[in-house]
Amino acid sequence: MNEMTLQETLLRTSKRFPQHSAFADSSGAKVTFSEAVTKCLFLSGRLKPLWKDSEKVGLLLPPSVGGALLNWTALLMGRIPVNINYTLSRDAIISCLEQCGITDLIVSGKLMKRLKLELPVKTHLIEDLVKQPRLSEKLRAGFLAKATSVKGLLDRLGGSNAGPDDLATIIFSSGSTGTPKGVMISHRNVISNVHQVSEAYEFTERDCMLGVLPFFHSFGFMATIAGPAVFGFQCAYHFNPMESKVIGPLAAEHGVTIMIATPTFLQFYLRGLEAEQLKNLRLVVVGAEKLPVRTAEAFREKFGCQPLEAYGCTECSPGVAVNHPNSFRPGSIGKLLNRMEAMLVDPATGKRLPEAEPGLLRVRGPNVMRGYLGMPEKTREVLKDGWYDTGDIVRIDAEGFLWIEGRLSRFSKIAGEMVPHGKVEEVLNELTGQTDQCFAVTGVPDERKGERLVVLHTANQELLDEVLAKLSDSSLPNLWKPKAGQFVAVETLPYLGSGKLDLKELQRIAAAG
Repeated sequence: MNEMTLQETLLRTSKRFPQHSAFADSSGAKVTFSEAVTKCLFLSGRLKPLWKDSEKVGLLLPPSVGGALLNWTALLMGRIPVNINYTLSRDAIISCLEQCGITDLIVSGKLMKRLKLELPVKTHLIEDLVKQPRLSEKLRAGFLAKATSVKGLLDRLGGSNAGPDDLATIIFSSGSTGTPKGVMISHRNVISNVHQVSEAYEFTERDCMLGVLPFFHSFGFMATIAGPAVFGFQCAYHFNPMESKVIGPLAAEHGVTIMIATPTFLQFYLRGLEAEQLKNLRLVVVGAEKLPVRTAEAFREKFGCQPLEAYGCTECSPGVAVNHPNSFRPGSIGKLLNRMEAMLVDPATGKRLPEAEPGLLRVRGPNVMRGYLGMPEKTREVLKDGWYDTGDIVRIDAEGFLWIEGRLSRFSKIAGEMVPHGKVEEVLNELTGQTDQCFAVTGVPDERKGERLVVLHTANQELLDEVLAKLSDSSLPNLWKPKAGQFVAVETLPYLGSGKLDLKELQRIAAAG
């Protein structure tokens, strides 16, 4: 199942479904699998001198047909595509480039103009790379596409030099709690994970996935770049996951059947999309943050499709556990994917705990990363005998469903007691009776109790007073209940490009406030 590389998988799929739609985007671009391969062959000719001495190649591109083709061109040429997270700070982006030794970066001119980003590397516009193909370039690409076997083509381009256990990509962690780390993902890792997730959701070549997660996001890479190559389904891309006025018509035009999103994105779709635009939807998978029950219920009521919460880590390519369409528990993160093992350990001692008792989750499987780029010590901290330390405190019930109790880094030790930010956050947001997230919890030092909670919020005074009144009667322990003076009003809550809360920014605002 996973003894091939991604590039070999793509070529074999293109031979099975040559005229099947592969990629489309909101600009109107659209290619079949056969056309996608031909365009990659054209691009390989132009990129050969640029990437001649490069093992890792940098891409700063939004989700789009062009972005997908550049990733596939890199793989076909035996290069390792590194999709740069353009929502990071300039310093963090430079750190990612330096860690990979990237000196030349393929960029979108429109995106760079919007970001107003200047970087200390040579930038090459994708718009220039694709314009005015010469007749000789067209003939070369067409000849190679039609006359060369899979092995012969990869031999010519360089893609046959990679094996299943070699690097397919490097995904940089979001940096929500520190400096971005380069997660080394192999071909076997990502292809295994595509199959693992499909065993739960049964992807077919008749599906069309909405591609709004960026390629620098591990789920975006696995689902919307690797997924079409493995199963032959179409992906319809748009660069802004919250732009409902574009996403609605795009979904309707291409008959989107699968949506991979975050709870925050679902809230935009609830407000901005018509039910008719998602009439073909059969599967909605949500991750990155807790899925509020009210959001899930409202989405199901409007669009007739139950959002299913899933759980993953960049280090696991990323899927770990999913709720199944016919077997789900609201509030849980589902059951482990096939060929994954889990154990719960005491965070302080590392001693294994009974599954019924909450503990630090460690997982093992074919999708677990090779390690962190250039960081052997950090790799050893989280990866032991194939077991990856997720950093999440989890409970596993008798039916095998996993329930997150909190992130180890998202606890505050208050008067000697561990208080989970996520649980307090969840209760506060439920008390609003709304689908939007209004509250985000973090911790700051406190001389008397060690730490204290600070709650950033976007609620008006009337709603805040209402929540505070309800909070006193809630089931939270008294020590966990923040007082009125611990709430800080903000215009918007800070999010990363991955859809997760920006924990570093939360703490910065809390400390300043």
